[in-house]
Amino acid sequence: MRFLSNILLAVFAASFVAQAVTAQEKSNNLVSSKTDWSVFVEDNPTECWSVTTPKETVNTRDGRVVAATRGDILLMVFYQPSSNVKAQVTFTGGYPFRKDSTVNVNISGKEFKFFTEGEWAWPASPAEDAKIVTAMKRGANAIVTGISSRGTTTEDKFSLLGFTAAVEDAEKRCGS
Repeated sequence: MRFLSNILLAVFAASFVAQAVTAQEKSNNLVSSKTDWSVFVEDNPTECWSVTTPKETVNTRDGRVVAATRGDILLMVFYQPSSNVKAQVTFTGGYPFRKDSTVNVNISGKEFKFFTEGEWAWPASPAEDAKIVTAMKRGANAIVTGISSRGTTTEDKFSLLGFTAAVEDAEKRCGS
């Protein structure tokens, strides 16, 4: 039963992640910038998110640095009040992740695991989201490591400068 509820939660979360990426890709509604983080807002339904791109990216295969073609690489915190989504942490690596893999997230020495589906990764529960947001507010950087469907290991380094201001701004704008 718990497995089924986790699958339903994953499908539910995936739908919001897809909405978030669609909104981010189409949005021209940048409302503020906070050092290395930006805040976007959309209406109908109201959605707010803080987002950043990596400061450094390293792709390796068999221990060697390799070139890799990737789409957008984003670390986000998403809000959608009409669906009761509050501070959902999501990551897209710009490629499809290896099936049944996890993404490792190191926030200033604290380790977290995200589950994956397609090009997206996120924590298993809202409680885990809350722990990660707290770590991000206290941290200086986040290193996200994943494995592509082709076997390339990617390591993306994100600055957390401005994260607290950006996530609080997004939360306030979405009335959370």
